[in-house]
Amino acid sequence: MTPSAGVDFAQLAQDVKRWGSELGFQQVGISDVALDEAEQRLLEWLDRGFHGEMGYMARHGRRRSRPAELVPGTVRVVSARLDYLPPEASEPWAVLENTELGFVSRYALGRDYHKMIRRRLERLANRIVERVGPFGYRAFADSAPVMEKALAEKAGLGWIGKHTNLLNREAGSWFFLGELYTDLPLPVDAPATEHCGSCRACIDVCPTGAIVAPFQLDASLCISYLTIELRGPIPEPLRRPLGNRIYGCDDCQLVCPWNRFARVSSEPDFHVRNGLDAPHLAELFSWTEEEFRRLTEGSAIRRIGYECWLRNIAVALGNANPSAAVQAALDARRNDPSPLVREHVLWALQEQRTKRSAKP
Repeated sequence: MTPSAGVDFAQLAQDVKRWGSELGFQQVGISDVALDEAEQRLLEWLDRGFHGEMGYMARHGRRRSRPAELVPGTVRVVSARLDYLPPEASEPWAVLENTELGFVSRYALGRDYHKMIRRRLERLANRIVERVGPFGYRAFADSAPVMEKALAEKAGLGWIGKHTNLLNREAGSWFFLGELYTDLPLPVDAPATEHCGSCRACIDVCPTGAIVAPFQLDASLCISYLTIELRGPIPEPLRRPLGNRIYGCDDCQLVCPWNRFARVSSEPDFHVRNGLDAPHLAELFSWTEEEFRRLTEGSAIRRIGYECWLRNIAVALGNANPSAAVQAALDARRNDPSPLVREHVLWALQEQRTKRSAKP
C-alpha cells in the first residue's frame, strides 16, 4: 500500500512539516520505530511497580514500544506538538497558595485535546493522500499504547526531562503530543539532546516526592495519578501533600527554567472554561452530578467521574484553612451516599478539627 514509484520522500517530509504548521501544530518531526532503550526503561519501570494501579501499562506488553506490532507495516512516526497553555488564566502559584480555591492542571482548563489533535492529524494524512495517493497510517493522541515522549524525542521535538515530561528549548513543556504511524519511508530527523544539566528544581518541588531520581517517576506517588488515574481511596499519608490540587499537578512544570520560553496557546479550544482556573472549593463541592456532567462536558475532567471529583475536593477542603464555608461544605456531605466520598469527608472533618484545636 506504500507509494514508491516517483515519490520524492525527502520533499514529502518537508511538505508534511509545512502542512503541519498550516494546520496549527507548532512543530512536526519524523522518527524511525526503534525504541529499544525506551522499551528497557519501560520494563524496568513496570518491574518496580511505579505504574501503581494502571494495569493497562503492563497489559499492552511490548506493543507500546514496538509500533509495528501495534500497527503492522509502520516504519516511521510523524510526531507533532501543540501548545496548550491557556491565555488569561489565573496565576498558578496564587491559586495554589489560596486554600479556599482548587487547582486544576493547566492542560485541563479548556476543551479535551484528544479528538481535536486526532482530527488535525487526519487532515494532515489527507493532504499526504492528495499528494502521493493512499498509504497506511493511524493517528494517535494519548489514545493508545504509544510511547509518545520517546518518539517525539527521537523526532527532535525535545528531550525527556528529569520530571519525565518532554522539554523543548524554545517552548518549554506546555504542549500536547500527537502521532501519525505510517508505512511511508520518510527521512528521519535528528533526535533531541538533553539540556537539564545540574538543575533539580522539579525534583525538589514535587509535593509527594514522586520524582524518586533524575528521569525516574514513581507514578503511584504522583498527584496527577492520585487525582486522575486512581479510582479508590487516596492513601492517607499522601492527602496532606495534595494541598488544594483537585485535578492533576503542574508544580514540576511551573518551576522548570525552560518554561520561561513557553508561549500561550492561540487555540480557542484551550481557553479557560467555567472559571476552573481559580474555582472556590466549597462551591465545587456543592455541584450535583448533573452539574458536574454539564460543566465538564467536552473537558478532560469528565473522565474521572463525579465520585472521584468529590473525593479530590474533600481532600482539598481538609487541607484548607478552617472557615465556616469549609465546615458547612464538609458537613453537607457527611452522609454522602458514596462510601468513597464519605470516607474522605470524615478524614477532612478530622483534619479541620485538628487545625481548629491547634489555634491559640
